[in-house]
Amino acid sequence: MNLPTRVKLIDVGPRDGLQNEKQPVPAAVKVELVRRLQDAGLREIEVTSFVSPKWVPQMADNAEVMAGIPRRADVCYSVLTPNLKGFEAARPTRPDEIVVFGAASEAFSQKNINCSIAESIERFAPVVQAARAAGIAVRGAMSCTVGCPYEGDVAPARVAYLAGLMKGIGVERVDVADTIGVGTPRKVRAAFEAALRHFGIDHVSGHFHDTYGQALSNTLAALELGVWNFQSSVAGLGGCPYAKGATGNVATEDVVFMLHGMGIDTGIDLDKLIDAGQYVSDFLGRGTGSRVATAVLNKRG
Repeated sequence: MNLPTRVKLIDVGPRDGLQNEKQPVPAAVKVELVRRLQDAGLREIEVTSFVSPKWVPQMADNAEVMAGIPRRADVCYSVLTPNLKGFEAARPTRPDEIVVFGAASEAFSQKNINCSIAESIERFAPVVQAARAAGIAVRGAMSCTVGCPYEGDVAPARVAYLAGLMKGIGVERVDVADTIGVGTPRKVRAAFEAALRHFGIDHVSGHFHDTYGQALSNTLAALELGVWNFQSSVAGLGGCPYAKGATGNVATEDVVFMLHGMGIDTGIDLDKLIDAGQYVSDFLGRGTGSRVATAVLNKRG
């Protein structure tokens, strides 16, 4: 097995995790969550998105949050920018990386952003071009790479198709995302192998939802391919508004516990990470979605 000795995690909690919360989360809470995450050792954090407040009201404070975070030179702060207007709004806030997104499923693309996969990539091309010209890194989120709520199983060829399109417009790295959490290790492996036809191992990351309890086994399947970059969400925050029944992203705490137990370094202090998850869970008025955090907090008493 070609297991990496070190893994870098991107915590998507502040953006992907909080975007669908019904209750408003003040900018100060989001800023504090980012501060706690980086204090725990996270070196890549997805902070916010520059989308229309009409569609995602929770992210209307994007500029305020970006202005408020205590920046560290060794942390990559990324933001989601769905179009050129979003990018122009994001640019003054100095993100280190922007994220564009596409689906490996035509049906999901139509339901999510009202256009075909090819049209979505055409729409993103000027965004990618503008970001690269400004010296800002570009990541491409590839959703529904193993399953779709409307189409069912998604063939690896569709993942390769999307990865190729993203590579063609200048995207530097891609996330292989199991958006509705239906993936199992063999399917996930096939999706990664498809993406790796266009991107090197250092330029792919795994993004797993734990809807069916498969996120950690899928993480292991990707690790065995040599993948060393993964996305997760503190306290297991987040779901997908377009994927009925999709529970949250895999909890960062659970991934860190597994990796540390395998002797794989993350640079993350698990206790501080659990405290960060507890902070945001307390604000939201519910328990953490992390099993590891739940176990540790019970032991702490």
